[in-house]
Amino acid sequence: MEFTEEHYKQLLGLPDPWEVESVQLSIKDLQVDVHLSYGGEDAPCPECQKKCSIYDHQRERTWRHLDTMQFTTLIHCATPRVNCPEHGVRNVEVPWAGKHSRFTLLFEGFAVSILMVSESTKKAQELLRLNWKQVNEIMHRAVKRGLQRREEEEISWLGIDEKSFRKGQSFISVLTDIDGRRIIDVVEDKTEEACKMLLKQGLSDHQREMVCGAAMDMAEAFVKAAKEMLPHADVVHDHYHISQHINDAIDKVRCQEHAILLKRKDKTLTGSKYLWLKGFENLSSEEQENFKRLRYSSLKIAKAWHLKELFRHFWTLYSASSAAKFFKRWYQEAVKSGLKPMQKVARMLKEHLEDILTYFNSFITNAISEGFNSKIQLIRAKARGFRSFENYRVAILFHCGKLDLFPR
Repeated sequence: MEFTEEHYKQLLGLPDPWEVESVQLSIKDLQVDVHLSYGGEDAPCPECQKKCSIYDHQRERTWRHLDTMQFTTLIHCATPRVNCPEHGVRNVEVPWAGKHSRFTLLFEGFAVSILMVSESTKKAQELLRLNWKQVNEIMHRAVKRGLQRREEEEISWLGIDEKSFRKGQSFISVLTDIDGRRIIDVVEDKTEEACKMLLKQGLSDHQREMVCGAAMDMAEAFVKAAKEMLPHADVVHDHYHISQHINDAIDKVRCQEHAILLKRKDKTLTGSKYLWLKGFENLSSEEQENFKRLRYSSLKIAKAWHLKELFRHFWTLYSASSAAKFFKRWYQEAVKSGLKPMQKVARMLKEHLEDILTYFNSFITNAISEGFNSKIQLIRAKARGFRSFENYRVAILFHCGKLDLFPR
């Protein structure tokens, strides 16, 4: 064997009886072609690993390998097939690539690294000199590997959330491991059946038995699915979503009052939207000064804002019993306020109070899920949108699943 062939055999880590037949360099095409062959008379059956006689050889296949300098490097081989007495004629596994892959293991590992740090999928394609379909294939294979390698570890606290997909009323449901700070799985839609599928797909029977609590919004579909699929878990209505409902009610009060004031040519509330929605401590010094006059006025929105600020103390309490007493007083204040949006949200919270108070057993929130929301939006932007849900799911798990993605 010449030096070049021996050199490439060592670079590829080829065991005997695999051999490098020839290495061809094309300066014009900026390409290196490495031709391999199998020199043995028998090989392991891929099913049972028993040595079997060589039956024949397939047509030559090609795999993309790591570049040699600036030259694209391709591996070529007519791989053998063995005749196994138990499993019949089977393709021999090759040591340089995974089953059905068009890339070597080393190239796939390099591509995964590039995809993890690239500012966009298009940029990764340019760096790897691959098309979108090839990059997508590598991501799918990496996520499949990662999911297969996941251990059946105990997960105590879950987050269940919905996020938009495509335009219009199209959604996905996302299952999050709160302590592990990772996304477990994603399914299309936000129905009860979709949530059940999410929990079944993402967790084993044993893992579902061990879950202690699941944070979610007050969507009936999520609540029903969680109570059926997670027999020992508390449903914990999320702090973030409850605050969002109260803020929505406040903004409705502001809009209604602002419209009435404008009819009187009174622009008192013009440009004040975010003053009422932010916490007072989050306002700038100038905003706080401007806001003081409004918050102590006789405006309806001021009354609604005080109800919102009062409810913030609910989350600082240390027991469900004290929180229940606090809520009872707050609810009475909200109902007496005469502000319909605040009365409506108060009644909704009262209806779900049992699952709101479970917060004081676990103190979990869906903040990690909300944190992933911005990362998922970035994934969508990097890929310039997704036509296929499965491609969207794979991209989310690739970047947010904390999976072992690299080939071995």
